[in-house]
Amino acid sequence: MKPIQVGLLGIGVVGSGTFNVLLRNQEEIKRRAGRGIQITMVADLNVERARELVGPGVTVVNDARAVLANPDIDIVIELIGGYGVAKTLVLEAIAAGKHVVTANKALLAVHGTEIFAAASSKGVMVAFEAAVAGGIPIIKALREGLTANSIQWIAGIINGTTNFILSEMRDKGLDFAVALKQAQALGYAEADPTFDIEGVDAAHKATIMSAIAFGIPVQFDKAYVEGITKLGAADIKYAEQLGYRIKLLGITKRTPKGIELRVHPCLIPAKRLIANVEGAMNAVVVQGDAVGTTLYYGKGAGSEPTASAVIADLVDITRLHTADAAQRVPHLAFQPNAMSDLPVMPMGEVVTSYYLRLRVADETGVLAKVTGILADAGISIDAVLQREADEVSADAKVAQTDVIILTHDCQEACMNAAIAQMQALPTVLEPITRIRKEELA
Repeated sequence: MKPIQVGLLGIGVVGSGTFNVLLRNQEEIKRRAGRGIQITMVADLNVERARELVGPGVTVVNDARAVLANPDIDIVIELIGGYGVAKTLVLEAIAAGKHVVTANKALLAVHGTEIFAAASSKGVMVAFEAAVAGGIPIIKALREGLTANSIQWIAGIINGTTNFILSEMRDKGLDFAVALKQAQALGYAEADPTFDIEGVDAAHKATIMSAIAFGIPVQFDKAYVEGITKLGAADIKYAEQLGYRIKLLGITKRTPKGIELRVHPCLIPAKRLIANVEGAMNAVVVQGDAVGTTLYYGKGAGSEPTASAVIADLVDITRLHTADAAQRVPHLAFQPNAMSDLPVMPMGEVVTSYYLRLRVADETGVLAKVTGILADAGISIDAVLQREADEVSADAKVAQTDVIILTHDCQEACMNAAIAQMQALPTVLEPITRIRKEELA
């Protein structure tokens, strides 16, 4: 049978990895797919570099639309990234009747509903395993492997940059700014790391997983997003003393009121497996009603790990290329006419427990005032850790200390109001640090 022909848009880190792995393992892939898969055309602005990477026998152009216009191309791989030209090219590829493979989580989290609708109406597939957690096959697990389950919740370390930074802060006692510079020096963080450290990248991925797990449209605009920039080395240290690790988690959860969709730093019990995922690695925990708890762990980025996911999508499409569209796995796991209208809850309605760190004047009655405010708000305290007062310098007006409080579950809106009252106390000397706590039991 004639090999299926693939056009590649963008041959950067992931694109070159995809080309090399496909070439290296072509015989094994052919045995699995039932026919050969060949990248026969590449579009990249740097034509000379692209030609060096792919060698002779592959057509290289600087115009992506030349790939879309080629009637011999069956599948288009989009590895350009971003929301702009990538969206236009993906929709044009679909309109041309070509299947699409993409690693573009930002595009799908924001415009996925439009893209999937266009693909369904045209009878083509959009595959995106590489968009979430790199080489970890979490999309296939959620869409197919766990299809018998009612998914209860998902919690994932899905951004390697932030996990590396938090690991360095814990292992070496570094402050955030120092750990970030290390991550940049080692190539784990971009020159502009905003999407990573502010939680946006993780929120894109959590949005996609949430849609697949619960059969709701992708709704990135309703996700709560908080990064790691306000964390200090002291919080990492105190968490350790209390038996916890701090990780940036993407969380989505089914509740009686709707779906939680949130990304923020969390205290996780140190005994949980996911709490021990270090460096730039990723891990996702999924709780299903039938299977219980499952954990998926591996490299969430990198040339060949991500290429592994891209090529798995190519194989899936090749197998189903001639199948009736109705017999294929739906893009978001549920049939398009059976999607749910469950609302994504505002963060103020989310119920969880909390770690609070207050920098206070070391005076009699301070703790009583703080705990009184929490009691009046109906917030129950789980544990209190009060440090010895710092040494008072000659120019200091008052001795200072840290008070650490762990609470039981309460509604976020109640905690927000209580924090505002505590912050107004004259004896609370710095902005209060609040980190949510997730037992993941």
